[in-house]
Amino acid sequence: MADHGVTEYAKADGNDYAEHRGTYQFFTKLTLVGTLALSCFMVAFAIGGANGHWGIFTIGTLASVAACAIGLASEDGKPKLLFGLLGVLVLALIITS
Repeated sequence: MADHGVTEYAKADGNDYAEHRGTYQFFTKLTLVGTLALSCFMVAFAIGGANGHWGIFTIGTLASVAACAIGLASEDGKPKLLFGLLGVLVLALIITS
């Protein structure tokens, strides 16, 4: 039978909570930035593919790559520029439809 004693996680050898927390924060930042960048790309692709405005698609794709790099490099992990870019691309999709 297994021993059901109290687990002493905080005192285990090799426990690096600060590194674990940093890895988790980077993962959540990467997930948020990646999801927003992919959303920007998909909206730009809808503008270019469905409506034939390939110039807007190119500008939107390049802007989403640049905003993704800025979002990943930010300290707070909040890609504010990607939120704005997504809004502008959705507005462009509405206008060009």
